[in-house]
Amino acid sequence: MTRYKIILNPVSGRGRGEQAIPQVESLLHSHGLNFEITRTQAPGHAIQLAEQAAAGGWDVVVAVGGDGTANEVINGLAHARLSGSGQAALGIISVGNGNDFAFGAGIPLGLEQACQVLAANQRRWLDVGFVQGGDYPQGRFFGNGVGIGFDAVVGFEALKLKHLHGFPSYIVAALKTIFLYFQAPTVRVEFDGQSLTQPALMVSIMNGQRMGGGFMMAPQSQPDDGLFDLCIAAQVSRAGIFALIPRFMQGTQAGHPAIHTARAARVTVSAVQGSLPAHADGETLCTAGERLALEIRPRLVEVVVPGGA
Repeated sequence: MTRYKIILNPVSGRGRGEQAIPQVESLLHSHGLNFEITRTQAPGHAIQLAEQAAAGGWDVVVAVGGDGTANEVINGLAHARLSGSGQAALGIISVGNGNDFAFGAGIPLGLEQACQVLAANQRRWLDVGFVQGGDYPQGRFFGNGVGIGFDAVVGFEALKLKHLHGFPSYIVAALKTIFLYFQAPTVRVEFDGQSLTQPALMVSIMNGQRMGGGFMMAPQSQPDDGLFDLCIAAQVSRAGIFALIPRFMQGTQAGHPAIHTARAARVTVSAVQGSLPAHADGETLCTAGERLALEIRPRLVEVVVPGGA
């Protein structure tokens, strides 16, 4: 019988993680699943719990939280798999603000639907990104994407908005960031033998499709094709940023003259002038980094997804 280790972040989604426990327990019991729930106690705890669960023979390790919780569980499962200590699959129950990894993997957001997916236990191998630099010279895995520049600052500002949740918090944060972060650093982006040096308001390196709960950074991205999808935004005016926001919400930014897109398996971003604020799956990589090196790890994590996803 499949055994499910549930790693739940109680503070995810401004406390929605803790509030969801009774319903999650009821739904999992209703499907007859063999499970155990463990709450995280601090940032980084889910990495340790996931690696231990995989090494302990649990079949599926389920992240209950948002993108940050999913990111930590991905790191734990990747460490276990690469060290040969465990082969557990990843499950997702979304109770966070952005839930962008789940979106890219095709996993539904509702608790009932997510538990149905777990019970069906259909699986798909997905790529995972690996980034080195900033506060993580030893490297960190990520499932959805790395944002450098404007969108990283948007994420930092969204965390400060205590009374807004989900996509509205990112919209308000984006409008604030227009006035906080509008002078783009000059960066050098090297990807699969090509190089681009320019002032860049934002560099997004995506394995998934969406960031911030509604900004379609890479609408054509596929998380199992062995490639990142890059979206590089050149310096534009404040008015130009206002005009680009709806395009990113609709996923139509690729036709704009300030946007450069590409696909690559390896990417390096270096600050030529200025510095690099950056996040991975919403988790801070650095606030003023100098160089980030990224590579795709093809089909490293097995994920429980809806049938046909």
